[in-house]
Amino acid sequence: MKRILNILVLAVFGLMLLAGSALAQDKVRIGTEGAYPPFNYIDQQGNLKGFDIDIAKALCDAANFECEFVTQSWDGIIPALLARDYDAIIASMSITEERKRRVDFTEKYYQTPARFVKHKDRDIEISDESLEGLSVGVQRATVSANFINDNFDNVLNIRSYATQEEANLDMVAGRVDLLFADAVVLQTGFLDSEAGQDYEFVGPSYTDEQWFGEGIGIALRKGEDELRQAFNQAIADIRADGTYQEINDRYFDFDVYGDE
Repeated sequence: MKRILNILVLAVFGLMLLAGSALAQDKVRIGTEGAYPPFNYIDQQGNLKGFDIDIAKALCDAANFECEFVTQSWDGIIPALLARDYDAIIASMSITEERKRRVDFTEKYYQTPARFVKHKDRDIEISDESLEGLSVGVQRATVSANFINDNFDNVLNIRSYATQEEANLDMVAGRVDLLFADAVVLQTGFLDSEAGQDYEFVGPSYTDEQWFGEGIGIALRKGEDELRQAFNQAIADIRADGTYQEINDRYFDFDVYGDE
């Protein structure tokens, strides 16, 4: 009887080991927007591209995950995670206290400031007097939109858009006087483009943690601690082995990770 019990214990232990390693074999579905260049976007061939996508693929390789991408509009990206349409969000989502009430986050995988953009011929300063009555375009449901609404709603006419690209198009069409968004997104997705040649940054860089959080992280459903820890380890691994820097250099001529 004792021998049978020992065999049963070993069998149970073996099943526990298999269960513990199952995560590494499972398919992990990753939600992303696909409309936020250069971080995530869909190219002319219909393929998902961008820094977020390359980082996600590297993290999946490092964690031995089989990953599948799911595109989702930004407005519904957290609700779709909570509805189990996917398992994680890798879509340039800022780690904020408000969002942490609904989801868990990994450590950051990059951090960049937000800035205003104006037409080069416009004499605009970032002050209440200069901004009075002007309009600004922001992508709705973003930290940039929260910042503008909390700090400039008394002087600026705020226009919200489903995507940053829509805001950029309205800037070129003359429907808004300013844009406000992540500085890297504005630089690479607008100012460096042909359409953005007549525009420039104005005013300071904004990194206030109250609105912009602790950097950009991977969002997961609360309680998914094993998956969160696996992604954290993968972030550390690709930072250590040079993979992160290689991806960084494909898109940027500076360190997008920010301070350690």
